[in-house]
Amino acid sequence: MDTRPRPCAAVLAALLPLVAVGTALAAAPSPTYPDADASDPARLGWMVGSPPPPDRVLRFDDGSYFRFPAMRWSVSHFRQLMPTVNVSRGLDAPTPLPRALRDDIDSVVFQPLGSSRTMTWQASLKANYTDGIVVLHKGRIVYERYFGVLGPQGQHGAMSVTKSFIGTLAAMLAAEGTLDPSRKVAEYVPELASSAFGDATVRQLMDMTTGIRFSEDYADPDAEVWAHAAAGNPLPKPKDYTGPRSYYEFLQTVKPEGRHGAAFHYRTANTDALGWVLARASGKSVAQLLSDRIWSRLGAEQDAYMTVDSTGTPFAGGGLNTGLRDLARFGEMIRNNGVFNGRQILPAAAVADIRRGGAPADFAQAGYTLLAGWTYRDMWWVTHNAHGAFAARGVHGQAIYIDPKAEMVIARFASHPVAGNAANDPTSLPAYHALAQHLMKTR
Repeated sequence: MDTRPRPCAAVLAALLPLVAVGTALAAAPSPTYPDADASDPARLGWMVGSPPPPDRVLRFDDGSYFRFPAMRWSVSHFRQLMPTVNVSRGLDAPTPLPRALRDDIDSVVFQPLGSSRTMTWQASLKANYTDGIVVLHKGRIVYERYFGVLGPQGQHGAMSVTKSFIGTLAAMLAAEGTLDPSRKVAEYVPELASSAFGDATVRQLMDMTTGIRFSEDYADPDAEVWAHAAAGNPLPKPKDYTGPRSYYEFLQTVKPEGRHGAAFHYRTANTDALGWVLARASGKSVAQLLSDRIWSRLGAEQDAYMTVDSTGTPFAGGGLNTGLRDLARFGEMIRNNGVFNGRQILPAAAVADIRRGGAPADFAQAGYTLLAGWTYRDMWWVTHNAHGAFAARGVHGQAIYIDPKAEMVIARFASHPVAGNAANDPTSLPAYHALAQHLMKTR
């Protein structure tokens, strides 16, 4: 399996001038990165001052904002650097999260995947460049930590955790009968009829089993991922640019490759297409739909926001930014079959569909060696382990991990220098499971 870094389109958008550099680096040995302490964005003083010193200034237009270690500051300040659209929490008071903090979690011990040594929970947070983490047990905050420039009042990029929000909205509309997963994509979005998406079903979008030509090989300057990024880049296009100028325009250019429904392929373009389907089915953008149906009903502490392209279209594939506790609230609502604070926000049937998981044979073809036995459904990753755990996952370490048997929800923001989750899964996944077992034993 290819485990190279895979940044989302919002990140790639400002990095197009660096393609040639990136191509050269791809052939070089893996770099050595400063550790979590040495790369601490608060210690390094990015963007501090009026104005900041020249060597501490980060910009979107030249890609400097996402070079490590600077990106450890940027992931908590995307709204400061690029256009966004609000996801309102509404005007009601926030729903409190009860607190029952514990002092025994840092010392929980586990064995990282592929290692003969053990590690503590506390040590794993620095190993994964964690920016913030909240653990809920039975709906109560039992653990909460922040690092670097993120605090309880801050917001952080959720990256591809966004996809699970979009998949959840689709599962919700399907459970309510507003969306028919068996219908063809072109029936909802006629503009996609001549693209590879046109004859795919909505369900194939939701489970990423479409047959589309969409390479995410960042060493190849001709890969479709770069065209996707260029289209979504909100900055003015070069005078000689002739490609698509928005996410929607790009989706109409996607060509077929393979057969729909034959195998799982993780491709961000599927989520953007699903976002367009949701917009047509509901009459609202995914940002407005998320606000109306979930965020404003969840008792969130803060508004969320989404990055947008030059036409204001939210980036469904990875543009969501939220507060950490609100991410945990969403996870707790999912854990409780769509109920939060005594209110049925999401149909229970939608959560049941997520937890059911996808076809093991489809997922196995993707070659995720660290995720053996997992599947993908409604843009959620389903472990099928003894606890029935499932997760939302994003590059650089973003996660919502839900363990129904342990009655545990973990929400994490991070800024790992390597985008691919294969870089942090060996210390993240066994840590999550060890904590679940610990909470079950000490309840």
